Amino acid sequence: MPEVELIMPKMGESITEATILKWLKSEGDTIELDEPVLEIATDKVDSEVPSPVAGVLGKQLFGEDEVVEVGKAIATIITEGADVSPSPAVADAPDTEASPAAQVAETVVAAKAVAAPAVLDSPAPGRFYSPLVLNIAKSEGIGMDELERIPGSGKEGRVTKKDILSYVKNRSEAPAPAPVATPASNGVVTPSPAPAAKVEAPKSSPSVQYNSSEVEIIEMDRMRKLIADHMVMSKQTSPHVTSYVEADVTTMVNWRNKIKGDFKKREGQNITFTPIFVECVAKAIKDFPMVNVSVDGNNIIRHKRINIGMAAALPTGNLIVPVIHDADQKNLLGLTRNVNDLAGRARGNKLGPDEIKGGTFTLTNVGGFGNVMGAPIINQPQAAIMATGTIQKKPVVLETAEGDVIAIRHMMFLSLSYDHRVVDGSLGGSFLRRVADYMEQFDPETIV
Repeated sequence: MPEVELIMPKMGESITEATILKWLKSEGDTIELDEPVLEIATDKVDSEVPSPVAGVLGKQLFGEDEVVEVGKAIATIITEGADVSPSPAVADAPDTEASPAAQVAETVVAAKAVAAPAVLDSPAPGRFYSPLVLNIAKSEGIGMDELERIPGSGKEGRVTKKDILSYVKNRSEAPAPAPVATPASNGVVTPSPAPAAKVEAPKSSPSVQYNSSEVEIIEMDRMRKLIADHMVMSKQTSPHVTSYVEADVTTMVNWRNKIKGDFKKREGQNITFTPIFVECVAKAIKDFPMVNVSVDGNNIIRHKRINIGMAAALPTGNLIVPVIHDADQKNLLGLTRNVNDLAGRARGNKLGPDEIKGGTFTLTNVGGFGNVMGAPIINQPQAAIMATGTIQKKPVVLETAEGDVIAIRHMMFLSLSYDHRVVDGSLGGSFLRRVADYMEQFDPETIV
């Protein structure tokens, strides 16, 4: 019967892999067009993967909690009715330990293996070991003789990632049992394998010993781990420079205070400062297009579309960055509706894959937490991110035709972190000043 591959979708510009959280359909189940088949997760969003066709789920190619590279097949769907016998267990699925996709993806999970050399100095010619297992063995100082004694739970006795990580955990508590020499049928003495150990996923333990009565140890959740990896990668990739300016947004504040009541009655939603910020940023990017870039090797990629990501807080405290595509093509009313829609569905964890990818510039509002300013970390592969601080009333010196006066004004700090490889201080500073100028020159007669 004809089969269609269900492909791991791309969930964002910098996302190369995703974790399978839960299969919603079992092998042999009937599936309708666009019906969710499984739930996946990345460091940006959790999402359901719908079926591109109607049919029967033929084979699950990966199990739950496995990390799969974007673009790889994760299941097959039989498009014409057939008698499909489900596999007795997920373990009978193709051995992903040896697949290149799994090897690449799992390096994110095993942090030590990422930093380790690719292989052991002298791999044995007998039992197969994936590059990931060899990396972990190398980083933990496990020689090939010791590796040979680790019981394997994979296909044909292969040592899986869970096997070696469990062994590493138990190894720190007690030495591995020595092999017992037994005569083979041909008279040659060969080592017998060590008794099988219970295989379980190890929990991370702190590198420093703490007094349990003085501290509480909280293991990072999956999203926090991935965010941490992404932030460290950004700092290692881009030399960060941050510029600051202060903007007088009094006209903007007075305008919003004047129209927000009528707007809420008419539209059924609030108008915040965020869409105004987005509009000003989009205008400044058109004036300074070399801020709207990314780096690919020795090439600078200038993006013609202005897609502005806005960092939004989730109920868990983590952040997600939905994207306002073609922000320069929308008026203030369109931006307001777009911002409110994305922010609301972000809080409800209902964003789709297309709504968190394609960003070319990011805006984050640290003022929402009462902060006056911040130095944000660039959202790779973008080259810049701007933060808006809290708006405060301050005494400010104003120049008038009659002379200088002191007045109470609404002031706000803006900060721009940028990749100094491609955005110099002159460009970054001039761009940020232009954003502030657009905010200060906001038209009080604007109609939404």
